[in-house]
Amino acid sequence: MKNFEFKNPTKILFGEGQIAKVSSEVPADAKILLLFGGGSIKKNGIYEQVMSALEGFDVVEFGGIPANPEYAILMEALEVIKTKNITYLLAVGGGSVIDGTKFLSAAAEYDGDEPWDLLEKRIPTLKGMPFGTVLTLPATGSEMNSGAVITRADTKQKLTMGGAGLFPVFSILDPTVVKSIPQRQLANGLADSFTHVLEQYMTYPIGALLQDRIAEGIMQSLIEVAPVIMKDPTDYKAAANFMWCCTMALNGLIQKGVPTDWAIHMMGHELTALYGIDHARTLAILTGSHYEYNLETKREKLAQYATRVWGVTEGSVDEKAKAGIEKTVGFFHSIGIDTKLSDYTDDYKGTGAEIAKRLTDRGMTGLGEHRSLTPADAEKIVEMSY
Repeated sequence: MKNFEFKNPTKILFGEGQIAKVSSEVPADAKILLLFGGGSIKKNGIYEQVMSALEGFDVVEFGGIPANPEYAILMEALEVIKTKNITYLLAVGGGSVIDGTKFLSAAAEYDGDEPWDLLEKRIPTLKGMPFGTVLTLPATGSEMNSGAVITRADTKQKLTMGGAGLFPVFSILDPTVVKSIPQRQLANGLADSFTHVLEQYMTYPIGALLQDRIAEGIMQSLIEVAPVIMKDPTDYKAAANFMWCCTMALNGLIQKGVPTDWAIHMMGHELTALYGIDHARTLAILTGSHYEYNLETKREKLAQYATRVWGVTEGSVDEKAKAGIEKTVGFFHSIGIDTKLSDYTDDYKGTGAEIAKRLTDRGMTGLGEHRSLTPADAEKIVEMSY
């Protein structure tokens, strides 16, 4: 196991009725910017719960943060922060709203002229404006980590950012919100969190027994709750397990002491930037091809995964590894997610070459756990995904 440091300062308030506690988590003298997405929180009762809890607080609202948090819109919110003398941010939404809030947290304290430099120049944020979250869509784990992904439409870029200063101060996780989530978003949340675990697990054995078992437990739990939550989102037991799995999948715990991959995400971000495909679905498009292409270096973990997570006990190591890939693709199909790029666009020819160029231009010339996957390799993986 590799050396590591681990600190996660985010306070979690989990369970039904916890939204009412937001008032005790925000400083009494805070001037709050309430950030949300397309307005669904005003239809499902979450907005009323939050505003009731914030009665007596000084609150300014900013809605309309899109599914892929758009830089231009966030810059409008940044102007509100500056002109209204905001001191505290509250994200009420899913990963996109929370990621957008993280960008604003960093940008509000940034001394440079162009906040996009935080992403393009990969400047870590060590201190941001404090913020909390009320999670409405389990998927990304952004409610308990310090990373974010921001999209810029005018340049067709989707870049990552982060730093120790971007952990939420607190996050409220009330599983009852799951009942109002559309089927498509439920499927996305399942696929996104499942792939988050794979990116930290599907590398090579390093003797990190506990990390492996926790990762496998998260994946097994997602597999178990997936058909239940897709059939009946009002099932509190399933919703609670689904929500906590999504958070645990990417709060930093299972990646400590182990090699991690993230090549699927780096390529997937480019598919979203080019075609606007849902983030989770770009991951599903690429996962099978990525593992097939890298079977040689991932064979042992793929076989372990097939046995421990899917119960595959027959066959050679190679046969088990290939079965693990097939089971993963089958899981995506079972929740209604297509796994070929051609299922989403007819304009897919040349996509592999375009993504290879984009990775090269960004200096991302060594992806994967060994940092050995070149843009040319990425091109082949994407082409396998057509």
